[in-house]
Amino acid sequence: MADRAKPGLTRELIALRVARELAPGSVVNLGIGLPTLVGAYAPPETGILLQAENGILGYGGFTEEAFDPDLINAGGQPVNLNPGASFFDSSVSFGMIRGGHIDVAVLGGLQVSERGDLANWSVPERGGGSIGGAMDLAVGARRLVVAMEHTTRDGRPRIVRECSYPLTARRCVDLIVTDLAVVEVGSAGLTLTEVAPGWQPGEVAALTEAPLSVAEGVREMEL
Repeated sequence: MADRAKPGLTRELIALRVARELAPGSVVNLGIGLPTLVGAYAPPETGILLQAENGILGYGGFTEEAFDPDLINAGGQPVNLNPGASFFDSSVSFGMIRGGHIDVAVLGGLQVSERGDLANWSVPERGGGSIGGAMDLAVGARRLVVAMEHTTRDGRPRIVRECSYPLTARRCVDLIVTDLAVVEVGSAGLTLTEVAPGWQPGEVAALTEAPLSVAEGVREMEL
């Protein structure tokens, strides 16, 4: 097993790398947890529109100042509004999601399988958990990016052959960005395309349970 004593990317740097996947003018939904940090790297001048399941399009960053309890995203976080932002019923919001009008969804992950199955809402041994809008986003967004740590706190791989946790959706993940790597999900399996600074492809593969092909042009992440 590779040396996990070496540092990987911080959560903020994972979010920064994910933000590089967002095209100007795209409509993007950010899941709770780590994905919410991506919003800090999608400034209004990029034209990226952040959408929330509870019925906001065009919100900006998060704020704790002048907190308005009615101005929150689907995760309950207070948000700012960009010029031109709009509000609508949650049924309209889910119509946008299910109708394929979300260009990119960024979700956190507990496990991703070699086929791109996603488990991100329940750890059975802990009990509880709520799937929220993740199931709709996983199958409704045109592209799904998963942002997560490469391993659990005790060093177990999160990129696995088969998910052992309850699934959110099957064959839905297009790209995985972790603190150690960028991995593309394709019909032939998983391909390692980038590694975090200070890491080698073999070290990343040693911390990945699923088979991992190494792209010919694998490179260090640019941040």
